[in-house]
Amino acid sequence: MNVNQHTPMASPYGQAQPGYAQPGYAPLDGGYPAPYAPYNGPASAYQPGVPPQGYSPFTSFPSKAVAVNPVSDLSSPLDLGQARGPPTSAPPPVSAPQQYNQYSHSQGDMQNGPPPMTQAPPRPAVAQSYNQGHMNMTGPHPSYPQHYGPPPTMQQVTSQMTGMQITSGPPTPAGPGYAPPHSSQPPISTYSAPPQPSYTQAPPPASSAPTQPPSPGVSAASQQYYGVPPLPSQQPFDSSRPPTSQQQFTSSAPPPPSQQTFPPSSFSGPPTRPQAVPVSQPQPPFSAAPPSLSSAPPPVSQPGFAGGPPPIAQGSFPPQLTPPSSQPGSFPPPGPPPTSVASGQYPPMSQPHQPPAAQPSPYYSGPPPPRAQMPPTSMGQSNHLPPGPQGPLGQQGPPGPLQQPPIQPGMQTGYPPQQNGAFGQARSPQPGYAGPYPGQPNYGAPAPAPTAAPAPQKRLDPDAIPSPIQVIEDDKAKSNEPFTTGVRGQAPPLVTTNFQVKDQGNASPRFIRCTAYNMPCTSDMAKQSQVPLAAVIKPLATLPPDEAPPYVVDHGETGPIRCNRCKAYMCPYMQFIEGGRRFQCGFCSCVTEVPPHYFQHLDHTGKRVDCYDRPELSLGSYEYLATVDYCKNNKLPQPPAFIFLIDVSYNAVKSGMVSIICNELKSLLDLLPRQNPEVDSVIRVGFVTYNKVLHFYNVKSTLAQPQMLVVSDVSDMFVPLLDGFLVNVNESRQVIESLLDQIPEMFADTRETETVFGPVIQAGLEALKAADCAGKLFVFHTSLPIAEAPGKLKNREDKKLIGTDKEKTLFQPQVGVYNNLAKECVAQGCCVDLFLFPNQYVDVATLGVVPVSTGGSVYKYTYFQAQTDQERFLNDLRRDVQKQVGFDAVMRVRTSTGIRATDFFGSFYMNNTTDVELAGLDCDKAITVEFKHDDKLSEETGALMQCAVLYTSCSGQRRLRVHNMAVNCCAQLADLYRNCETDTIINYFAKYAFRGIANNPTKAVRDTLVNQCAQILACYRKNCASPSSAGQLILPECMKLLPVYLNCVMKSDVLLPGADVSLDDRAYLKQLIGCMDVAETHVFFYPRLLPVMKLESGSLPVAVRDSEERLSKGGVYLMETGLHLFLWVGASVQQELLLNIFGTPSFSQIDPNMISLPVLDNPFSQRLREVVDSFRAQRSRYMKLMVVKQEDRAELTFRHFLVEDKSASGGASYVDFLCHMHKEIRQLLS
Repeated sequence: MNVNQHTPMASPYGQAQPGYAQPGYAPLDGGYPAPYAPYNGPASAYQPGVPPQGYSPFTSFPSKAVAVNPVSDLSSPLDLGQARGPPTSAPPPVSAPQQYNQYSHSQGDMQNGPPPMTQAPPRPAVAQSYNQGHMNMTGPHPSYPQHYGPPPTMQQVTSQMTGMQITSGPPTPAGPGYAPPHSSQPPISTYSAPPQPSYTQAPPPASSAPTQPPSPGVSAASQQYYGVPPLPSQQPFDSSRPPTSQQQFTSSAPPPPSQQTFPPSSFSGPPTRPQAVPVSQPQPPFSAAPPSLSSAPPPVSQPGFAGGPPPIAQGSFPPQLTPPSSQPGSFPPPGPPPTSVASGQYPPMSQPHQPPAAQPSPYYSGPPPPRAQMPPTSMGQSNHLPPGPQGPLGQQGPPGPLQQPPIQPGMQTGYPPQQNGAFGQARSPQPGYAGPYPGQPNYGAPAPAPTAAPAPQKRLDPDAIPSPIQVIEDDKAKSNEPFTTGVRGQAPPLVTTNFQVKDQGNASPRFIRCTAYNMPCTSDMAKQSQVPLAAVIKPLATLPPDEAPPYVVDHGETGPIRCNRCKAYMCPYMQFIEGGRRFQCGFCSCVTEVPPHYFQHLDHTGKRVDCYDRPELSLGSYEYLATVDYCKNNKLPQPPAFIFLIDVSYNAVKSGMVSIICNELKSLLDLLPRQNPEVDSVIRVGFVTYNKVLHFYNVKSTLAQPQMLVVSDVSDMFVPLLDGFLVNVNESRQVIESLLDQIPEMFADTRETETVFGPVIQAGLEALKAADCAGKLFVFHTSLPIAEAPGKLKNREDKKLIGTDKEKTLFQPQVGVYNNLAKECVAQGCCVDLFLFPNQYVDVATLGVVPVSTGGSVYKYTYFQAQTDQERFLNDLRRDVQKQVGFDAVMRVRTSTGIRATDFFGSFYMNNTTDVELAGLDCDKAITVEFKHDDKLSEETGALMQCAVLYTSCSGQRRLRVHNMAVNCCAQLADLYRNCETDTIINYFAKYAFRGIANNPTKAVRDTLVNQCAQILACYRKNCASPSSAGQLILPECMKLLPVYLNCVMKSDVLLPGADVSLDDRAYLKQLIGCMDVAETHVFFYPRLLPVMKLESGSLPVAVRDSEERLSKGGVYLMETGLHLFLWVGASVQQELLLNIFGTPSFSQIDPNMISLPVLDNPFSQRLREVVDSFRAQRSRYMKLMVVKQEDRAELTFRHFLVEDKSASGGASYVDFLCHMHKEIRQLLS
């Protein structure tokens, strides 16, 4: 986004902007006459109606879907507010200080739709006719005689905001007048938000004194997040600091009524008249077809944003600079208008610039400057839509007269029109525009009754910023055909879309997903864009039933055909030459002889005639049977073994854990993994129990009763028996069952509370060494190992270190014993899965070292209670024992000349820079690989990668699984930004950040994330988006959700813990996310929230955005995070629905402690239980169901996952973060 480009946008504050509200445009209410209306940018962006989905505001542009120039489409300008500095000449009229409505400028500025991909819309000429529909917010508007009634109420403002649309819809009527010219750039999603009340964050009603801060809830949040400096006069907000208290943004206090009277002209934004977007009309969550973000120009009123600080008066109004976070327009990311925009709490992004002193800063909480007497211009108002009642979905209530500023004719519905075609350009602030404080009148609309506090706090219209749900639904609608992998560089459907894959030469996205499917040709280009070049590889991923598993290729004793130089395996990228006698490697270009037994003639196209008969020549993924040369010590491996090591200390026995495990193992041993379902598993099993000492059991089939051997010298661990420890289940079944019956009885009266841990792993390792096989240890442990033994730990949990430079030491292992043990385990192929049942601190950061280094898993059941946690634990255990797993694995990623794999993230061990060693690799583990340039790439050949994993199958067979991937290379940044996958980028960022906290302060890690994200978006704005006002936030179409998802990573418990989050919980999540694939990180960071009351047989209802304002008191919602399931029940749900789900007609009779839904004989109950079961089946961990009644204590936990809202730990709301991101981008561009 060209954040700092101020396109010719704004005139100095107070001056009329050309093309913007010049007197000629008078209609605040009605909008400017078309001919003179300020240019709003593509009209469509602002249309009140939702433009047709692909429609780009600029008529000439291709729709956002257009691939032509995804970049431009990409960039959806969001108008965040003015960026411009204070006018050099006179300060804008004081009157401007209005509350900052988040919506106000943003409305206009944000464009929801992306401009056509191909090009950024040119700015229309200044004089362009203004279409009705858009309003020019930035230019000073002439003062029109508007009536200013009481200032709009917060609510109205909000509604107004909500009215903004960010989606890309058809251009507004005005659009044609200024369709931006096509540009070659990728589509931009500009967010010029419809003018929303600028953060109307619930500014107080006009009546309230300007000094009163807006309702704190509303703007405060946003402000806190990013504080833009207050206007000098209102300095109260620090621009650098997120204004916490000022959430209300300037709007916090509506300007005094008198101020509100600024002449409309001073208002820079579109008039508030309802025309803009009636608040009341609910905007479809950005599906509303709001104008495309990118395409619409920012609203005029935003001028402040664009150019510099908004004029004072204007600023006060909502300073355009930074739209308050809640203003959608200000910076909704490109893409469909986000449904949630309204909910955001960001302070306006542009706020960073301070509005001129005279104007109160958007965050300004104090009274507006005296100047405020003029009625606000329409622009400000529009931005502020008075908060209308907002439906849970972000719909607005009916537009109140004041609710939204009327839409100017030129203005699109949601956004103020943009001027010059730039998105979100800042118009010059209109002098005298009062910010749309709730207190200010709306133009032309009746003023809402003043209220002391703004109605609901609304910031940027959440519906005007890019909505994850809209993007997910749009992607589902696009893909109905199977995804064929034959086209190089083709980005697959999103992980949230159900699709079938046909392998035609590149690996399925279920095995490999890339951050960019167009790699930059040079390292300079990669550095400039800062887009991480990475792939998330899940080598043994489980495929759906309708897709065939990789074919197994057996070349007999000769083994796989490989390149002589780089050792890459035969694949579709090898070119056969000389009639088929030799082949040229696609990775290193070396020519290798084809062995006589592998020779085949070529057809007229140069392909082997048996090409389609051989998986390795025609498919992206396949397996080779490996020969003895690929085995340790050149001998074929023994079948693997599973060893169960059970803690029998006092806590373990008392909680019921020991008896539950012993009972379950009797049936579980029949479900051990096997290659062929019809043959018994060849895996052998062994059993150990322990507290301060270890008990080994001889379960040889010839014994009548099991024998116990105790090893009390834990400092020098050895296995006291060889024969009879590891046995075949079927042969020794009676002895094993006898043992499992006896263990709970033997230790029923134990008083031993201390445990060891290091010697337990050492014992399992020694047993596998003695049997000369690989295998897995299942360790069931309850407490911190404080008994004297290697690996003894002490309690080091210290809340005082949280947030200090020493916090990082808490994520590092306490002792070196476990690192050494992990290295030994990897060498033996000994994988460790750890099941923890802690009642207090157990130092997961240290105990998890061995599981993480060996490719294992950690499961944690805090305060384990048999009654409530048994189901979850047993399901996890069953899945863990049964899932497909490879042992003693080595993975290597080869690449074509020009790039190489430089960094790896996941659960594994590395002894050198190239080989990823995994004692165990299961079907749920993903490894993220980062690539760097070591030479130039060419657009013709693209870039190739081959991931080869050598492993021992569960039947003891040595195999090689090969996955090949080819991506395009590009010399233009626009092409890079056109073909990225945000979900994969977030997977990389999360793993990078979570690994970083062990060596850096968490604040430094969060700052690094924000900085890199800002650089990615600033580079796009600077090099790919068409010029536009700095007040607009312009996002690449395929990255328009980067801010919302990145904010979820930043707010996670690992990086920003609440007071109730333990150090163990953070270490556990850090390890868990380290080996997640893209689908798992997506639902973890942005949970799925389904309105259950709309459940029907067949398809699932469309999810709603993760924000409290989307919840209806009369609704029931099911939330899935990948680790938890919540069923939220509103306080006024209809009796019929309660009877169908819970079998009780009364809300008060619902048992909040239920852990499973009652089985009732009605279709609704049956369907809901099917949905819950299907969600659980998709995840690697069993999700326990928690019923949450509205306003119950458990609601705090549920709210923690409403990630678009401000978090209890201080995390920003989506709106606030978007504003903050806009501020950062502008700083980079300036």
